[in-house]
Amino acid sequence: MYFSLPQEYRQASQDELRDRIQAARQKLGNKLCILTHHYQRVEIVELGDHSGDSYGLSKIAASQQDVEVIMFCGVHFMAESADILTSDKQMVYLPNPLAGCPMADMAEMADVLEAWKYLEPFGGADRIMPMSYMNTTAGLKAFTGKNGGVICTSSNASAAYEYAFKRREKIFFFPDENLGFNTGIKYGLKPEEMVLWDFSRERGGLSEEAIDRAKVILWKGHCHVHTTFTVEQVKQVRAEHPDARVIVHPECTPDVVQAADGNGSTKFIVEYCEKAPSGSTIAIGTEINLINRMAQTYPDKKIFELSGQTCPVCANMYRTTLGDLAFALENHQDIKPIRVNEETRGDALVALEKMLEIAS
Repeated sequence: MYFSLPQEYRQASQDELRDRIQAARQKLGNKLCILTHHYQRVEIVELGDHSGDSYGLSKIAASQQDVEVIMFCGVHFMAESADILTSDKQMVYLPNPLAGCPMADMAEMADVLEAWKYLEPFGGADRIMPMSYMNTTAGLKAFTGKNGGVICTSSNASAAYEYAFKRREKIFFFPDENLGFNTGIKYGLKPEEMVLWDFSRERGGLSEEAIDRAKVILWKGHCHVHTTFTVEQVKQVRAEHPDARVIVHPECTPDVVQAADGNGSTKFIVEYCEKAPSGSTIAIGTEINLINRMAQTYPDKKIFELSGQTCPVCANMYRTTLGDLAFALENHQDIKPIRVNEETRGDALVALEKMLEIAS
């Protein structure tokens, strides 16, 4: 996909772009809704009608029945989900169409279908429930729905595990091995009850005995942002800030999650910062834009990034600029909205509606 923002939007000042965005918003009135993910730039979040994590924004998108134009400041899989959950009369736009997700790309349809075919002799959909993390393409969400599975997010992963194990013996979880493993531990599973399917190896690199014994089959995939954090960084923070609380996202590696004081979705992290007493010291292991925004929002608390040296930025979330949003708002009638084909949409909707139902 090729996208080049017109020069006038690249050269305009931040103030001019804000003015143009507000003018376009006023013109569209109640027909417009701007959704912004927590990892977006501060200046983008400030202009959103609603901010949240992928689960929260999905719920909001599903509820916007009277809105005609939805500007989703996030990444591609989020905008796809919003399109699936809204009516045909509503248009969902991704201000920067190049905003993808490397983790989602780690689970390609052909690889997942090959793995599922191999798992069929072990019971297939009768014994195994496919569980697709929100960070997947619409096609894989459709595969999940078609096989009686469910979508999960970091907000509802524990509830999704409970839902799955009441109905099937095993879970086939993709694409984030760390969220899948950490959720399994939280649910009460033992590490040896979870195995890793390596899509680059024949038969996933697993023996028949390992698959038969496993309760969760994890896909080999990860978030490059959250795997930058280490146990050594947690130890250093504790040494330098004895009163600090370390809070991380469950996409971090299991040893980091275990070493932290708490872990949870971006919504959990936002609420933790909000509720923490004045004077609290909080080291956070997640995306840098969210951390910076929390530090600005709560100046009475010492909030900083866990590693202290890396810059854990989600480059794809960071792609969306004020120029992108201004261009999309002023030209939405001439640009292509995010559209999921009807066949894919139908099966994916089944799984997404289960996701919303589970956590309600």
